[in-house]
Amino acid sequence: MEEGPYKCVRDGNGTVNRVIRMGTRKSQLARIQTDYVAEKLKTLYPDVHLEIVAMSTIGDKILDTALSKIGEKSLFTKELENALERNEVDLVVHSLKDLPTTLPNGFTIGAVLQRESPHDAVVLHPKNSGLTLDTLPDGSVIGTSSLRRAAQLKKRFPHLEFKDIRGNLNTRLKKLDEKEDYAAIILAAAGLKRMGWEARVSQVLGPEDCMYAVGQGALAVEVRARDCDILEMVSTLHHSETVLRCIAERAFLRRLEGGCSVPVAVNTEVKDSVLSLTGAVYSLDGADSLKEAMETSVDPGNKLVSAADIQHVGVTAHNVPQCAQVAAEKLGVDLADLLLSKGAMEILTTARKLNDAR
Repeated sequence: MEEGPYKCVRDGNGTVNRVIRMGTRKSQLARIQTDYVAEKLKTLYPDVHLEIVAMSTIGDKILDTALSKIGEKSLFTKELENALERNEVDLVVHSLKDLPTTLPNGFTIGAVLQRESPHDAVVLHPKNSGLTLDTLPDGSVIGTSSLRRAAQLKKRFPHLEFKDIRGNLNTRLKKLDEKEDYAAIILAAAGLKRMGWEARVSQVLGPEDCMYAVGQGALAVEVRARDCDILEMVSTLHHSETVLRCIAERAFLRRLEGGCSVPVAVNTEVKDSVLSLTGAVYSLDGADSLKEAMETSVDPGNKLVSAADIQHVGVTAHNVPQCAQVAAEKLGVDLADLLLSKGAMEILTTARKLNDAR
């Protein structure tokens, strides 16, 4: 049965329950991630009926062009947000790194779940088993769709060549294994783990080799900001440390006006109530870069968790102290401003122009 904009069902006892419709991309990884969130919600709210609605996005459909060349900030989110706006779904599960730092009006990130490893991983062609990026032969071709990865790794491993590779995880692994085009590909370690493919990871790249993308490894649940009941329900999934790290990262990126078309990388950590953020910008070839680090206290002291409906770079987290969220956002902005004062915008502008001209 239907009631208003919400879908409802009647259970065996005749009780009418609302169905929560969860939007997701159609890829296997997206479905695994959405099922994971659904299981979490089902455990917390056993009486809620969940329905998964899968759809394709622009990024899923355009597979013959580098992500950085398409010029669309919401490659993997736009169709999902359109469905949210039309009340066809009640919430959407994303990889947080796919979500722009500025969301459309009326939307908010209602949950940021505990982060998996945010680092990048090397997956070798079977013939190169036992090697590392350091020991691969000169001229070996490494596949990656990320300007951020390529810029850092070109500088760190000058004997290697880097080439675009597109497609979902399954497609990219198939391209690696069945052809001789790539000696290895670089993928997010979190995605490989969620797919159950950890055995394919030959090497995890630490921040000294390759800092990660803003939000990488974290899952986000996007909702309509006006849906207080849905917002309240999903907010129980927030992981405080991940929320603070990702607010700082997203604030850093937003201040730099970065995105897929420019190489921006971060590394964050929370230890003893101190949030540290390292951020960097790179030229496309990695030869020119700026990198700085800052830290701030995120100790809430005796301040209570605020229920104020305040967003920080698109995140609404009622159950995380507002003072800590404010400090995290300020950290990201301050670090970006430091890099900008040292010439970051010139590096990013040149990188953007060169990428557009490729």
